[in-house]
Amino acid sequence: MASSSLTKFTVPLATNQSASNQGLLMPKMKYRFRVSFDGFGVDSNKVELTKQVKTCGRPKPSFETFQIHVYNSQINLIGKPKWENLTVVIRDDAAGNVSKLVGQQLQKQFDFMEQSSAASGIDYKFLTRIEVLDGGNGSHDPVVLDTWECYGCLVSGVEYGDLDYGSNEPIEISLTLMMDNAIQTPAGTGLGSDVGRTLGAAITG
Repeated sequence: MASSSLTKFTVPLATNQSASNQGLLMPKMKYRFRVSFDGFGVDSNKVELTKQVKTCGRPKPSFETFQIHVYNSQINLIGKPKWENLTVVIRDDAAGNVSKLVGQQLQKQFDFMEQSSAASGIDYKFLTRIEVLDGGNGSHDPVVLDTWECYGCLVSGVEYGDLDYGSNEPIEISLTLMMDNAIQTPAGTGLGSDVGRTLGAAITG
């Protein structure tokens, strides 16, 4: 059958590594995603914020590194992890739902009228959940393929965009988010397993 040729659109592997008719795996698509915010702003209803998201970055972890110098060489080790800032671009709606929520979050972080700051981080930090979906909608509920939960988020910067008589584009609000931690949960898995540790063992490169 001619359709059998579709199973050959992938990299050939050894016979003991993969079935010969496996074919290419379906990739996750960039445009099938959902971003939700828990504890953002003051209003309990955050759905308008989720519906107006245009683009969203994904968490980017990095590690500070250091070196231990030994006799004829050096050993590289990792130090504390760091999460890069996350950018979320949201369309500003005519009803003012998005700008209202963003203003509430900024006011939670710092009272601009009274020039008063929040007492502690728990007063204003929120959770950002980024989910990759399979494309289901309407009568077909979407299946979550991948989830990033970003904990301890705060808004470190806001860009309200510009106005232009010669443009047909909607006004957008760009949020820069900082986070304390993030956990990825692929479909069908838990939050991960404990890392095996051997204390007191020799350092190996």
